[in-house]
Amino acid sequence: VHLEESGGGSVQPGGSLRLSCVASEYTYSTYGYYCMGWFRQAPGKKREGVAIIDGSGRRMYSDSVKDRFTVSKDKTKYTLYLQMDSLKPEDTAVYYCVLLTTVCTVHSDAGRNYWGQGTHVTVAS
Repeated sequence: VHLEESGGGSVQPGGSLRLSCVASEYTYSTYGYYCMGWFRQAPGKKREGVAIIDGSGRRMYSDSVKDRFTVSKDKTKYTLYLQMDSLKPEDTAVYYCVLLTTVCTVHSDAGRNYWGQGTHVTVAS
C-alpha cells in the first residue's frame, strides 16, 4: 500500500489550501472501496482525525473543521483530496493521508491502517 501526500505549505489565516493523496493503482483498486481520510498532528499534541470518506461516499468531519474543510476523491486519478478553506492558526499541523481498514471514523485510528508520510501545513500571519 502506497499513499503520497502533497499540497502542504504556508498560508495566512483565512486562506485556503488543497491537499492531495495519490494512491498506487494497486492500492486504490484493492482498497479504494474502504475508508480513506485525513488525520493531523500539531506540535506537542496527539494525532486527531480531520475528515474521512468511505466507499459509498459517506463523509465525516471533526467538529473543528466542519463547514471549512471538504474531503473528496477522484477514482479516475486514484486521488484523495482535502480542500481547506478559512484556515486558522490552530489548523497548523502535519496532515496525514490514511487508509482505515478497521473503523471508519474521525474519532479513532485503532487497527491496522496505512499512512502516508505527511505534509506540513502552517497557518500564520
